[in-house]
This record gives sequence, structure tokens and C-alpha cells, in this order.
Amino acid sequence: MTDTTDNDCNTADSDGEVADEIAIVGFERKLDTAEEIRAGLADDYDRIDVLEYHGEVFDEHWGEYDCFVGLMASGIAMRKTAPLLDDKWADPAVVVVDEELTWAIPLTGGHHGANQVAYDLSTLGAVPAMTTASEAAGKQGVESRAKALDTHVVNGDSTVATNLAVLDEELGPVARLDGPQAVLVGDDVTVLKRNADDGVVLGTGSVSGADAEQFLTAWTEALDEVDWSPADVEFVATATRKADEPGLVEAAEEFGVGVAYLDKETLTAFEGPTPSRSKELIGWPGVAEASAIAGGRHHDLLVEKRRYDDAVTVAVGR
Repeated sequence: MTDTTDNDCNTADSDGEVADEIAIVGFERKLDTAEEIRAGLADDYDRIDVLEYHGEVFDEHWGEYDCFVGLMASGIAMRKTAPLLDDKWADPAVVVVDEELTWAIPLTGGHHGANQVAYDLSTLGAVPAMTTASEAAGKQGVESRAKALDTHVVNGDSTVATNLAVLDEELGPVARLDGPQAVLVGDDVTVLKRNADDGVVLGTGSVSGADAEQFLTAWTEALDEVDWSPADVEFVATATRKADEPGLVEAAEEFGVGVAYLDKETLTAFEGPTPSRSKELIGWPGVAEASAIAGGRHHDLLVEKRRYDDAVTVAVGR
């Protein structure tokens, strides 16, 4: 199973709980810009506070927020936050942005919220300057994969090895094990655990070039059949051969969920009950039902494949 991140900016804290609270720290003369940032990001976060800078502001509020946005020179933010850093899995992320909103630079916690906040600041015109190795190389780190699947990393130390494997293109799909089981892993195996106790998975397929509105309509109508809402969706699942569909990714961003791309072998193992011509034509099982069944924690198919607008197919699994 491979995956891609969504644009929902929630980040997992050290206990694996999802939170999205940020503080914008700026000098008095820059508070108007801070308010502009808060207004621009308001729809993406549960809480955004503006704090006026003084020498102890980071120290006073350390641990209160998931991410600090320093509206200041990077040197100031680095000097004031460096002594507070202890554990990358528990420390808040830190991003700096200049007053003209030209650059958004993650300083610490790139994989733990800073990269995503920098990306969100790009909607206000700032260029996100990613320096984490996987993102700089245009690849998706393990932490980002975990986020896309609404999971959190259990053994953080392992991500050094697995992210190196991402860079070397040696890390295969995310393997899924259903319990109860006892699993013995090495130091170079990253273990992901789901954040939610329950939820549904949207399995989806499409014709090439389907737009976001077609996906959104299909998903919403399918969820209505079982009285679920977008908030109940853990992630969207589809086939690896759909990885280049921009409409699908855009729709997932609108829903606030990630996309998991399942390989042919996985989908074949969880083939759904509805016949599909794709198996006859290209050897793949029907994507929507197989993805919904494979992605669901119980491998149950709640809604069989539905086709919308002759463009998008969707099934609901749990």
C-alpha cells in the first residue's frame, strides 16, 4: 500500500492524538500581518492565536501549540527556540515567515507540521522552502504516509532508516496486518497505528481526467446512503495506476483526507462482488470495491460500487 498526503494540516502529537493549534508570533509593528495570516489560515486550523513577541514568549508557551509561526528573522526564532528543543516527536514545529510573506521556512519539525504549515502559507503568496530530505527530493516521507492514512508512528526512531529508504526508492508499500497478532520488528521497521477507533474508507476509481467535482459528488452521494459524512472517512483508497489523477487528489484535499494507493496484488486479494470489465481488459480487479474492502479495517463492504456521471466509481468499506 502506498499513499499520498492530504492538505489537511492536522498533526499528530507525541501521544498520537490529532491536533491543529498554532501560534503566530510577531513584533508589534508586524501584528497586522499576523492577523492577515490568521484570517488566511482560519479554515484549516482549530485554533490560531497571535502572540506579540518578547524575549520569553516561546518559553512561556512551549508545549501549548503544535506549531509556532515566527513572523521574524530566522536567526531570532532559532536562537530563542533552540534551547527549548528536546524531542522531535514532542516538540512543537517552528516555521518562520518574513513580513512581506515571500518565504515560509520550516526550521524544526518539518515532518511534524512545519512543512504543512509552510505549504499552507503558500496560499498567501509565500514560497515554502522545504529542506527535509524526502520533500526536497520530491518524495513522501514515512511521517507523511502515516498522516495520509490517519495513523501515527509508534516507534519514531525507526523513521531515520525508513526515510533513507524512501530517498533510495527502496521502501515498498505500507504493509497491513490485521490483529490480534504479535509482531516482531527490527529497528528499521516503522510501525503505524490508526488514530481513529472506527470510520469508513472510500474506494474509488475513475476515467482518466475526471475532475474534483465529479469525485466529490460521487463520494458524498455514496456516504449519504449509509448516513456517514466526510468527517467519518479515514482515507480514500484507489489503485496505484491512478496516482497521477489531479482531480482525485484535489477532491481528497477538499474532503480533508489522504489517499492510499493500493497495488494490483492487494486489490486482487480483496476483489469485490461486482463484475468489472477492467479485469478482462487490463488484468486489474474492479478498483472501487477492492480498494474499499482492502482499506477497511474489517474488510467489510458497506456500499457496493456505484458509478457517477460515467466518470467516477465509488464503494464504501469499513
